[in-house]
Amino acid sequence: MHEFRKGFVQGVSIALGYLSVSFSFGILAVQSGLTVWQAVLISVTNLTSAGQVAGVGLIAEHAAFAELFLAELVINIRYALMTLALSQKTDRSFRLPQRLLTSYGVTDEIFAVASLQPEPLKPKYMYGLILISFLGWTCGTWLGAAAGTLLPVKLTNALGIALYGMFLAIILPPARKSRGILAVILIAAAISVFLKFAVTSLSGGFAMIIASVIAAVIGAAFFPADDAESKEADA
Repeated sequence: MHEFRKGFVQGVSIALGYLSVSFSFGILAVQSGLTVWQAVLISVTNLTSAGQVAGVGLIAEHAAFAELFLAELVINIRYALMTLALSQKTDRSFRLPQRLLTSYGVTDEIFAVASLQPEPLKPKYMYGLILISFLGWTCGTWLGAAAGTLLPVKLTNALGIALYGMFLAIILPPARKSRGILAVILIAAAISVFLKFAVTSLSGGFAMIIASVIAAVIGAAFFPADDAESKEADA
């Protein structure tokens, strides 16, 4: 229980942050036509803020399943790299069932906390870290979705803006430290705007996929980051 409690305590700050962010997601979900429990179900099955926001937008647009699948794959593929990195830090008690269960709950913040642990990661530590974070995310979604059905529209619209503020808070600090990251952001934004107005027949989901892939390829080709720059951008 010591490892579980340690992970649980270290995840409290993550849970509190998730509570406020997922509250905004819950409001966005019901504004897009989903029910409270549909919003909660999305948070239970997808622990990814960017993926959930994109998914709800595509659902509201009645996008095809293939479009939704590709968009989520592009947005969330980074988690495969995170879990691969964490697998190098696990101790010998990790077996396939534990690895599969843990991979479900790896998010950006959980990865950051777990990767900084000086000792090998144990299953119970990861369970505690993931559980409290999961509770913060799903409870925040439920509260936001419930509030979205009760509060005035003007107030819920104002609260919903907080979710987009979170994304700006994520991308702006590293963009200020790395010209490569800034270039990728600007390229993706420019492509997205171009596709929206020049290719009006293209759906929002495929526009996002195209912009993300092209920007990532250009960034990797022309702005490769060395180890020192990567650590500085993450600091």
